[in-house]
Amino acid sequence: MSFALDGVGLTHANGFTALSDITLRANKGERIALIGPSGAGKTSLLSVLGTALAPTAGVAEILDFGQNLRLTAGLKALRPRIGTIHQAPPIPGRQRVVTAVLAGKLGQWPAWKSLASLLYPLDVAGARATLERLDLADKLFARCDQLSGGQLQRVGIARVLYQQAELILADEPVSALDPALALATARQLAADAEARGATLVASLHAVDLALNCFPRIVGIKAGRIAFDLPAGEVSEALLHDLYASEGQTLPTLANEPRFTTLAAANDPATRAACC
Repeated sequence: MSFALDGVGLTHANGFTALSDITLRANKGERIALIGPSGAGKTSLLSVLGTALAPTAGVAEILDFGQNLRLTAGLKALRPRIGTIHQAPPIPGRQRVVTAVLAGKLGQWPAWKSLASLLYPLDVAGARATLERLDLADKLFARCDQLSGGQLQRVGIARVLYQQAELILADEPVSALDPALALATARQLAADAEARGATLVASLHAVDLALNCFPRIVGIKAGRIAFDLPAGEVSEALLHDLYASEGQTLPTLANEPRFTTLAAANDPATRAACC
């Protein structure tokens, strides 16, 4: 699924401007990391793409319906095709993990099947297979309120993997995981998107994770795009400027493999080293 944002702005009812003049395009199958300081507008941008919020200026469109489709808040036609991964997944605590994962298909199944699956899981094998990819198969029938924060985040990711969404929007999807598990989970998410030709847009606070696992990096600052570059062209100077408002001194970037060009994302050796 491809999209285009042209001059998009978002001003909330209280007068706060979250986004200003955002112009961003993505082709089908691209994997993009959004980075920037807290409050920069990354979550707001994902909310516009996911139709949770309607832009108050500019034009936001999905481009591969045979005709352009304007993004508006709550657009029902797109719900089955867009998967959103929240930093804190909105999953009821009393729900079983298997039911939470199968909920990824509720927008695609007929009403009778959706209701039946809420009462009795209809695809236990499919849910188990998805959870295995995230090392959570042993939690298949656990209640969600019995999980740690990191486990619950991975259940949220499993739900979108099971959904097989064409556009995946991930808002700090691995923030509750330790570094090694965060890297493994990000790799799984990127690999799934690549294998299916899905478009993936993820906001990340872990700069090294973004640079090592995403071929395209978009820096967001104060509601505007600061840069839009291949990962290999993102310098320490750009990162220091991006995060200067937080008064932080970024550590020297790890000397690990990075995508040097968008084409390098398709190189097997580069993918093996990175994601």
